Amino acid sequence: MGMDDKAAHQAEDLKGKAKEGTGKATGNSRLEGEGKGDQASASAKSAGEKAKGAVKDAKDAIKK
Repeated sequence: MGMDDKAAHQAEDLKGKAKEGTGKATGNSRLEGEGKGDQASASAKSAGEKAKGAVKDAKDAIKK
């Protein structure tokens, strides 16, 4: 996973946490839900990048 991707996923996660917290504090369930969705999206993207990296590492190990 590239550093740019990792930073982008962390930023998206933090944005989601901020939205969720603001939604909880203001009683805005829509904003809270958006925040949870942003966090889930960031987690899924991060997991996908990690899986892609693992496959690449496995391919590299086989080539040796």
